[in-house]
Amino acid sequence: MDNLLSPALELTPPDISAWRRGNGSPTLDYVHSFDSGVAGPHVVVSALVHGNELCGAIALDRLLSAGLRPEAGRLSYVFVNVAAYERFTAAAPHASRFLDEDFNRLWAPEILKGKRRSRELERARALRPLFDSADFLLDIHSMSTTTEPLIMAGPADKGLALARRLGRPATIVRDGGHAAGPRLRDYAGFIDPASPRNALLIECGQHFALESATVAFETALRFLAAVGSLSPATVAGYGVDCAPAPQRVIEVTERITAAGNDFAFARPFRGMDVLAEAGTVIARDGGKPVVTPYDDCVLIMPVAHPQAGATAVRLGREVG
Repeated sequence: MDNLLSPALELTPPDISAWRRGNGSPTLDYVHSFDSGVAGPHVVVSALVHGNELCGAIALDRLLSAGLRPEAGRLSYVFVNVAAYERFTAAAPHASRFLDEDFNRLWAPEILKGKRRSRELERARALRPLFDSADFLLDIHSMSTTTEPLIMAGPADKGLALARRLGRPATIVRDGGHAAGPRLRDYAGFIDPASPRNALLIECGQHFALESATVAFETALRFLAAVGSLSPATVAGYGVDCAPAPQRVIEVTERITAAGNDFAFARPFRGMDVLAEAGTVIARDGGKPVVTPYDDCVLIMPVAHPQAGATAVRLGREVG
């Protein structure tokens, strides 16, 4: 699969040090909140949950530099794992995903309230009150392979409805997260079908591809229009069209978690590959074959070298 990774670093990591000192109460580094003074939701746009996912940092830096403020409700911009981002180097661009542990596997109350310590957990615990106050969350990510942009809508119908309101990207994935721990988009009320709170995770494309930064910026603006922070006219002023485009929905039926560190795919997969026949061998894990469970199985976000206990790939099917 390595040949499907971007061959060049097309993005320049922005200097975000100007945004270090936040403006909230209490003040948190790299958190900026703005209140419109008009009734409306609290919307949070987060980036750098993983330190090597540059497109979100570029999008938030651009939004803040433009002085973009909410027209209703409250809007917060959050650069999440900046300590990992500060370790990013072009020589080893994948090495700064996190410092001690994956920030996007920590979002269960028992983990956040537990005794375990890490630099990611320390930051998550500090940010938790902000996310607890959010009505809507857009969490900006990117991928290791050259897969098309995806909206990760979670398993609840409300996530799918919000993804359809957003209108783009073209592919919506309904999924339940990872065995290793909950993502931020799956935290508390965001995943609870009975709660009005809602969240989407956007996978903008390959980590270092130029297009991923464009997708991140445009998706953030469309999201702010979809949840009522901005008017479509304001978003159009940035050259972004809010009109929805045709979308398809892929429902994840199972996730394949690597049992050992020797998990290996049978051949290169880009992601969103459709395998026509059930029983097709896609990988071997500890020598055991991993096969597709049904015809027209879609492989979602394959990970080239998953560690034991991590998600190697999700399997899904297109639904009407």
